[in-house]
Amino acid sequence: MKAVEISTPGGPEVLVLVDRPMPELKAGEVLIKVSAAGINRPDVFQRKGNYPPPPGASDLPGLEVVGEIVSGDTGSTGLAIGDKVCALVAGGGYAEYCAAPAAQCLPVPKGSSDVEAAGLPETYYTVWTNVFDRGRLSAGESLLVHGGASGIGTTAVQLATAMGHKVYATVGSDERARAVEGLGAVLGINYRSQDYVEEVKKATDGKGVDVVLDMVAGEYINRNINCLADDGRIVIIALLGGAKATIDCSQILRRRLTVTGSTLRPRPVEFKADIAQSLKKHVWPLLESGKIRPIVHATFPLDKACDAHAMMDAGEQIGKIVLTV
Repeated sequence: MKAVEISTPGGPEVLVLVDRPMPELKAGEVLIKVSAAGINRPDVFQRKGNYPPPPGASDLPGLEVVGEIVSGDTGSTGLAIGDKVCALVAGGGYAEYCAAPAAQCLPVPKGSSDVEAAGLPETYYTVWTNVFDRGRLSAGESLLVHGGASGIGTTAVQLATAMGHKVYATVGSDERARAVEGLGAVLGINYRSQDYVEEVKKATDGKGVDVVLDMVAGEYINRNINCLADDGRIVIIALLGGAKATIDCSQILRRRLTVTGSTLRPRPVEFKADIAQSLKKHVWPLLESGKIRPIVHATFPLDKACDAHAMMDAGEQIGKIVLTV
């Protein structure tokens, strides 16, 4: 099969199209003939040599795919050979064929194209487990999303809005601010020209938000603390601003705040299977009704993965970048 591998850590040019053996399936896995694969920020980290795959996972980049199940063990999932599915994987997505745990496969939502469905698993699994499970976003509460125009950001904005929450989002331009407002955000904040702490405080009459979904970390942590309402939660999912910060712990004590975080890729199949079932129950109906939708900024053929990563590095996209196979 054709696949894209990382020839050596570096820039987008290190992604090369090669011939690879077909994946070998483990118990509980299915083989998917890939029609499209989503690109995510962890793929970039892996390309640069900063995010190795977990033990036993493919060394190929790619954490989400869509395609047809052509063989394997579907177990008690209700899926069958020939079904069209989208799947979360721990690696191997940039290829013509990909092995995936059957429990991490979901049917393509009715009305979604393959390209759209390729942008669902990584972002929706991540947002659900971090915003609603770990962040405990509950009825009547509000959410601040950093990186609101990213794949994760556009997903979080739409999903939380559809579930009745007020959402605020930081972005890097006025154009992106208007874009996230078009997806349901109460306020898009251009962090290059506005102080997001002041804007959030103003918009919430000084109360602050209940949950912050943070992919920046670093010195954003203290600013996020200043954005929080009492009993608020910060959930860290990436470290774009750095891994270390000096934190004002007195506010955490006085106002009963929580700072937490998670990474999804190394978690066991059983954990991800539970998320899949939550998505199927709570989110897939929203997708099939058209209340939310995957936002696809651009597509590239598999052999142009380097160009797709160059676009990701530039950071100007709104929504997902997808490879077509």
